[in-house]
Amino acid sequence: MTDTDGREGGPTREAAVTRETAETTIDLTLSIDGDGDSAVDTGVGFFDHMLEAFAKHGLFDLTVDCDGDLEIDDHHTVEDVAIVLGEALADALGDKRGIVRYADRRVPLDEAVAGVVVDVSGRPHFEFDGSFSQPAVGDFTSDMARHFAYSLAMNAGLTLHVDVDGENAHHEVEALFKALARALDDATRIDPRRSDTPSTKGEL
Repeated sequence: MTDTDGREGGPTREAAVTRETAETTIDLTLSIDGDGDSAVDTGVGFFDHMLEAFAKHGLFDLTVDCDGDLEIDDHHTVEDVAIVLGEALADALGDKRGIVRYADRRVPLDEAVAGVVVDVSGRPHFEFDGSFSQPAVGDFTSDMARHFAYSLAMNAGLTLHVDVDGENAHHEVEALFKALARALDDATRIDPRRSDTPSTKGEL
């Protein structure tokens, strides 16, 4: 992890995490103060597309290289990437000094809309309202979008409330990933008026 100042002219908040289990091997890098650039290879085409959208719309620089047990299904790959991304986000944020902390975003995609409310609280909690209209999008199981958000929240220390509505699972999942990206971009920004940690407890 680098210095996590993140202010204009200061060092970039970034992290690199590696995870190896019997189910997946993952190398991931994340820069919070990026340009939206990504290089992603998980072996699950639609999931790659969603992670690229997450990076683009959150202005995060993201690389993901995952070798997972896709001969079983996509569960371990999606879950473990979310775990590693959550760990990287927490690592890159450091003591969270000066961040905005809260954000609320709604993103539409045609008939679908997704909402994300986030508190970078250090207290993991997850709520989800909605469902996905089809069981899969290509090689991606639709409900894994919910599980991705859950696993990210648990490992990044986020309080995360997500809702999804629509008629097309592709649109619903994509709206969710984009809303998540926009909300995290807002919440992790440095507030120029603040030099301390945004909590009366003095830490998050």
